[in-house]
Amino acid sequence: MILAVAVALTAGVLAFVFLVRPQDLPPEEAPPPWAHLEERREVLYDNLRDLNFEYGLGKLSDGDYAKAKARLQAELNKVNAELERMQGPGPAKSAKPAAARQTPAARPSPGTVCPHCGAKFDKPLKFCGECGKPMAGGDA
Repeated sequence: MILAVAVALTAGVLAFVFLVRPQDLPPEEAPPPWAHLEERREVLYDNLRDLNFEYGLGKLSDGDYAKAKARLQAELNKVNAELERMQGPGPAKSAKPAAARQTPAARPSPGTVCPHCGAKFDKPLKFCGECGKPMAGGDA
């Protein structure tokens, strides 16, 4: 009896797995046409953050830092302009980041502003992400 139930259950599972056709599955959502630009923008922001960190550690000369930063910022400006052109000036998209930027600036919590270089962060940190020095009051 148990063997018959096990065989029937196994046959049912195998039939379900192997008989599902691709046309029976729901279609995949297509990514928005600007998804690749958003990914590129995130990569550029990461590269700028890394560049500032390495410059703060003294790994780059002033000239190399200035050239690399100018190149990355120029590319970032192009990507942002293309994103804005493709997405259009939507009120929900432009209003939300502005409000997000005003809230931390109004009253920064301890550990969100570096006392050494003045860099600002969204959440409290123990060490500055820009210069690497300890943050005052960073208990995160």
